[in-house]
Amino acid sequence: MKKQNEWYYEWDRYSFTDRSKEDIRLFKEWIYPNKIEDFKNKKVLDCGCGDGLHLTFIADLAKVVVGIDLNTKKIADQSIKKYSNVKIFDADIMKMNLNRKFDIAYSIGVIHHTCNPRKTFENLKKHLKKNGRMIIWVYSYEGNFWNRILLEFFKRNIFFKLNKNTLYFIGKIITALVYVPVYTIYLIPLTFLPFYKYFQNWRKLSFKRNFMNVFDKLNAPITNFIRKEELEEWFNNKEFKDVHISEFLGVSWRASGTKK
Repeated sequence: MKKQNEWYYEWDRYSFTDRSKEDIRLFKEWIYPNKIEDFKNKKVLDCGCGDGLHLTFIADLAKVVVGIDLNTKKIADQSIKKYSNVKIFDADIMKMNLNRKFDIAYSIGVIHHTCNPRKTFENLKKHLKKNGRMIIWVYSYEGNFWNRILLEFFKRNIFFKLNKNTLYFIGKIITALVYVPVYTIYLIPLTFLPFYKYFQNWRKLSFKRNFMNVFDKLNAPITNFIRKEELEEWFNNKEFKDVHISEFLGVSWRASGTKK
């Protein structure tokens, strides 16, 4: 995979390295049922570390932490410079070969942005020790009909052709407009509405975080939506035990398992 300047622009301008309470809460929800305490004294691999925020959540607990990102190493280096046990490398998580194995490998919101999610998962699995824990969070195929059909159409035909400052402005407008239904019709318990669970959580987040989520969807060069049965194949019982797969807010999957 080639470097994608879209990600450097995004993390350089909208980094979340202030470690707010909502960021920690989201990280805990994304890795559920695993806990931050599970990283204690472990050798950990973060696959697609972005601005390095998640690395700072576990650096004080883990024995060794390695972050991998193809586009944002320079940004992440600034986030973790006070941690002597954290190193970041510039590499493609789909093809990397670190010649070492880890107790925990996790990838939060990244595998679905690679050109071949299955191949990426298989490569991450190679970096796990026996009895090592794999933890991922990915966009789901289920519950994302409008994103898959409508948003991806506009991305290919309009948004990708705009400069980033214009896309930023459009993202701000879309984020602001979403607040109208979220604080009107989505206050009514009409659970059949699309993105119902997602918009319940929207009200718990800051405008900055909601905008970042919107901009991420507009800006991502590649987005795949993963079916539950695909995850079940990845975390098959021949290679994994203690597998957990659960939906998150109706638009994504949390999945984890221990390598046999």
